[in-house]
Amino acid sequence: MQITEINYDKLITKHLKGVMIDALKCVAEQGLQGENHFYITFQTNYPGVQMPIALRTQYPENMTIVLQHQFSDLVVDENQFSVILVFGGVPEPLTVPFDAVNYFADPYAKFGLSFVLEESDESPAKSKKIIPDKPAEVISIDSFRKK
Repeated sequence: MQITEINYDKLITKHLKGVMIDALKCVAEQGLQGENHFYITFQTNYPGVQMPIALRTQYPENMTIVLQHQFSDLVVDENQFSVILVFGGVPEPLTVPFDAVNYFADPYAKFGLSFVLEESDESPAKSKKIIPDKPAEVISIDSFRKK
């Protein structure tokens, strides 16, 4: 297969999602350390999202979850994560494909990433871009370069 054009946007998104995935894997293996906690916004009607019907009814398009105190059984697979969160005192399972995530942040670390969801033939958002409610903080790579 010959590549006619390098899609830098896709390459960057893939690697930035890798940062989110690695952070989730660390928490799945070691638990949350210190004051770190995650805000994750995802499209609830994206193919592969599994959640209770009552939550899907309450959040028909997007939902933001917080991984901080009341979560358990975080499992990170190749293409998705699953977790049990407490809603109104009731533990509820969620499964979220990484491609459904449009915002990831760790407010304690002052770190955030926004993603434009890739369009899917199955996705109801095929004709619209998802823009998260909260802007992500832009991190310059210049501070990591050797001088």
